[in-house]
Amino acid sequence: MLAGYDTLITNIALAVILAYSFHVVLMAGQLNLGQAGFASLGAYISSLVVPAEPLFGSLSPVLIGIPVGAAVGAGAAFLVGLPVLRLRGVFLAIGTIAFGEMVRVFMNNAEWTGGAIGLRVEKWVTVDLAWIVVAVLAYLFWRLGPSRIGRAFAAVREDELAAGSMGVDVVRTRMTSFVASGAIAGVYGVMFLYFFGRITPTTFDFSLTLGGLVTAVLGGYLVFFGPVLGAGFLTAVPEIQKALGVEAGWIHPFITGLLLLAVILFLPGGLSTLFARMRRVPAAPDPDLGALDGLPPLPDRGTPIARVRGLGKSYGAVQAVREVDLEIRSGEVLGVIGPNGAGKTTLVNMISGLETPTAGEGEILGVALGSPGGAHRFAQAGLSRTFQHSKLFDRLTALDNVLVGTHAISRSTYLRRLFWMPSARRDERRARALAWAQLRRVGLAERAHLRPSALSYGDQRRLEIARALAAHPTLLILDEPAAGMNHVEAGELAALIRGLAEDGITVLFIEHNVKMVLDTCTRLVVLNFGEVIASGEPHRVAADPKVVEAYLGAEEEESEHVR
Repeated sequence: MLAGYDTLITNIALAVILAYSFHVVLMAGQLNLGQAGFASLGAYISSLVVPAEPLFGSLSPVLIGIPVGAAVGAGAAFLVGLPVLRLRGVFLAIGTIAFGEMVRVFMNNAEWTGGAIGLRVEKWVTVDLAWIVVAVLAYLFWRLGPSRIGRAFAAVREDELAAGSMGVDVVRTRMTSFVASGAIAGVYGVMFLYFFGRITPTTFDFSLTLGGLVTAVLGGYLVFFGPVLGAGFLTAVPEIQKALGVEAGWIHPFITGLLLLAVILFLPGGLSTLFARMRRVPAAPDPDLGALDGLPPLPDRGTPIARVRGLGKSYGAVQAVREVDLEIRSGEVLGVIGPNGAGKTTLVNMISGLETPTAGEGEILGVALGSPGGAHRFAQAGLSRTFQHSKLFDRLTALDNVLVGTHAISRSTYLRRLFWMPSARRDERRARALAWAQLRRVGLAERAHLRPSALSYGDQRRLEIARALAAHPTLLILDEPAAGMNHVEAGELAALIRGLAEDGITVLFIEHNVKMVLDTCTRLVVLNFGEVIASGEPHRVAADPKVVEAYLGAEEEESEHVR
């Protein structure tokens, strides 16, 4: 039935392979447009090692070229990624486009490439081989999605700051997606060369990159077969046009552009969004506390877990925090209050590794402040946090949000998932059990299948706390957790915080609800203009004249706040 369509079907497969090289970076929220350069390098260098005769008398010699092309593309992507991954958005795109143009100019002027004339080789790629490569890639991405690294890709795509605070090494994750993109592009270059039998430097120009990007964006990155959807859909347009006898050359690019615009406006996740919406509601496992037994014990109550001395942070002439001395002991609930602009969030940002101090020193859970590596090092040491303005992953469900929180205490499962190893299933079940346990803990188990946008503001704050708790933290930092909550919700949150302390979790939280702070904290620290003006037992601190003047407003109001 498909006789005579071999070329068309193989072209679709090649388009899918190229789209997968974009798919992997889109999964991690990157915009890499250097695939033409990686494909060109893979194609030209593979031609130096692919034999002219079949292997063992019958096998395609391209089987040697494919791993060579992947290695060349991955190596080139790693070298290019070292400088360009410091960039973001359009600047990253421009940097990678420049790389592709550099490769094209080099190949056009090198003698061993044949220059502008290009190369001619035997055609060894068949329709079967092309679709076998597609099947392998689809399998790799299918197994990637629910894995620990797959969740890290999604977290980095949604919010790099929140991902790092959950223990995800953002730099390594971005580099992993970049290298994988280069490897797949290198494979595409080899397949292209040995299917068409001839290439020139202009074969791998920007139009090729643009076509692959359009295919990937149209298909989407929310399901593993998104590139297949995109390639099949775009290929169907000219075929339908041909069947209808319409030969106007402008129709294909017009329809392609129209489809792309419609996807961007109405289906930001591409055609795969339609399939992602069809996913079943996750079934909650039976409550099984045994899944929590393997977690490392928390420090004994009263053990010093953090200490800072002379801590300061300045932004030019503005001194946000100055000369702060602070010690945090295991099991306590430490409240930090102060008027707006007092430096509270700056302080906890330094403690959690999001900002580097400009003065002083300190050690948080064994990690020195200012250590290289950023927030993920503190998260992996046992620090977890929420943010003043909620930083949830909007395109993930509540359950998937909390699963990201398990990153710091989970083992990598992807390679084991590829071989269906039982240990990978056990680790994934354990991560899911942890996530469900925290959703139950904050009262959101019935909303696990919803996205954050479908939750009330109070539920969003609770979801962020559940995600932070999924990391089994030694130190939990909450930045204004009761903001936007009514008094009933604030009371429930206070009870939750006291329960966490009883379980051995140390809590440091910033809050403007003074009554809640006084009812919840075991110790209170007051900041004003970046300096600690009082510290100690909550009610005694609240009665301090300096605190009354700086924060509570007036002495006559003091008794109301203390009551």
